[in-house]
Amino acid sequence: MRMTIAEIAKAIDADTTYVSDKQAQIEITNVNFDSRNITQDGLFIPLKGEHDGHNYINSAAANGAAAALFARDHLEELPVSIPVLIVDDPLTSFQALSRYYLDKINPRVVAITGSNGKTTTKDMVAAVLSKNFNVVKTHDNFNNEIGVPYTVLQMESNTEFLVVELGMDRPGQLDFLSRLVSPDVAVITMIGEAHIEFFKTRDKIADAKMEITHGLKEDGFFIYNGDEPLLNERAESLDFQKMTFGTDKHNNLYPTEIIDCKYETKFKANISEDIEYTIPVIGEYNVTNALAALAVGKVFRIRPEVAVNCLKELDLTKNRTEWLNGKNDVAILSDVYNSNPTAAKKVLAVFSGTEVAGKKIVVLGDMLELGTDSPAMHASLASELNPSKINDVFLVGSDIKALYDKLAPEYGDHVRLFSKDSLDQVTSELQSLAKPGDAIMLKASHGIHLENIVSQLV
Repeated sequence: MRMTIAEIAKAIDADTTYVSDKQAQIEITNVNFDSRNITQDGLFIPLKGEHDGHNYINSAAANGAAAALFARDHLEELPVSIPVLIVDDPLTSFQALSRYYLDKINPRVVAITGSNGKTTTKDMVAAVLSKNFNVVKTHDNFNNEIGVPYTVLQMESNTEFLVVELGMDRPGQLDFLSRLVSPDVAVITMIGEAHIEFFKTRDKIADAKMEITHGLKEDGFFIYNGDEPLLNERAESLDFQKMTFGTDKHNNLYPTEIIDCKYETKFKANISEDIEYTIPVIGEYNVTNALAALAVGKVFRIRPEVAVNCLKELDLTKNRTEWLNGKNDVAILSDVYNSNPTAAKKVLAVFSGTEVAGKKIVVLGDMLELGTDSPAMHASLASELNPSKINDVFLVGSDIKALYDKLAPEYGDHVRLFSKDSLDQVTSELQSLAKPGDAIMLKASHGIHLENIVSQLV
């Protein structure tokens, strides 16, 4: 981004009492809400969370910040070492600035949500579009009211496509985010049990996911998983152009052949049955994510043969069904960013069918935000855990004890239960157990922090 302080102030209707005429012409080239990550000529956004960002403005200035937003109710804390723009609420002004900048650059916007697969789908969509266009995509999981404006403001002036991931943990959140970015294409990957603690039913989760269409442009496309009846029902009443993907043949895009490999998946699709696609991730569920990306490509006239190399060489966000080289020739399948029963069962099914020279070891952690049914949902994972296919099971957390109780009669000493504060012990026991040729799969909600174990194993 490149905007003068004067332009920013006008865009967000800020009070410039503490900005001189000369300072108003300073060009801002980046924006951040973390004082440690601000760079030269940056705009610092002091957000109020666990810590008040206003306490870090001088630190941001020392790291190169040229200006900062400043909440009106903090004026008694002036002076600071850089010019400040006075606003009622820095977060709201941050969001308004992103909307202004989005309108200024005017890229096509593809917005993606779903209970599972949205980050991988985001990566795939960006890869397919990047062949022909300048594309900016959501970094990591910056997908909420703070992360989305941050993503928008990372665009350079030549950006032609913004591929933005939209997250959700409460009703109304996607409504706000969708209206903020006004997508040309809205994608829903699937409806699962994520956040069911707050929504209570999958019907209500589906209603909330459909909010992604609230900001969709009138001539926009709604692309969704047509295998999901809850989405089909809700899509019927929408006047947007629609396209479906999924495994069933009633969808506009569906696979005609799927070949599972150890580290990748090959497939063919009905839109180009003579073309074989390869994606560097495993599982049929990732084929549907790839189909969503091909659907977006179809909207923007990306030829199927062009998408082949895009998908094969795509840059995936870390910790999403990622095969890693572990120490001592132990293969690591890391899928530790998030988890829900649907996603966990799919990954377990794929891992169970993977051929390895030695043992297969599974590490599962608590799946969070499942509400009162959490123990039963954890116990349901037992259907995908067979001692003849999975040799050892490590369980981490509290609700997952229900799964331990279900597995103990069959697994005996080969199932172990740990508290979430015992990750060092889990790591130590895994390192002692795993031998060359073995494979370890890890999956849990991010709050369990199994990525700390992964970092010690690779």
